[in-house]
Amino acid sequence: MRKNRKYLLICLAVPLAVGGLSALLTRGGMERFKSLNKPPLTPPGWLFPVVWTILFLMMGAASYLVWKNGRPRRAARTALTLYGVQLAFNFLWSMLFFNMGLYLAAFFELIALWLLILLTAARFYRLSRGAGYLLLPYLLWVAFAGYLNFGVYLLN
Repeated sequence: MRKNRKYLLICLAVPLAVGGLSALLTRGGMERFKSLNKPPLTPPGWLFPVVWTILFLMMGAASYLVWKNGRPRRAARTALTLYGVQLAFNFLWSMLFFNMGLYLAAFFELIALWLLILLTAARFYRLSRGAGYLLLPYLLWVAFAGYLNFGVYLLN
């Protein structure tokens, strides 16, 4: 039981750490973001960290379910590797969009991220239905982020 709790905490901490590092490194870009023209339906700024925290916790829980229930182990390793790749793409998007102001490049990278999330969710679902379902809000949010990203590109 203790071992499972330890792995659950690690699984929750990994995406939160990625998100926290991303937030820390993009502070200057976030200030610039406030001055940009934004498309309709852009949520208030305070909502983004709330949503991302929830999504990161859901991602962590999903990865834990795959780690815990993933049989065969090779399939679980493949799914978790894909999960790690999509986390890296998530991090990269923030750097492209907020720090570098490369809105069109960030949009195309976001399309790749969305596809990686879809593939990860499908792999997770095969190993644990709950894990697959936990990634669906993330998939939807990134689709919405694509709309916002492309809108920022067009308006600026």
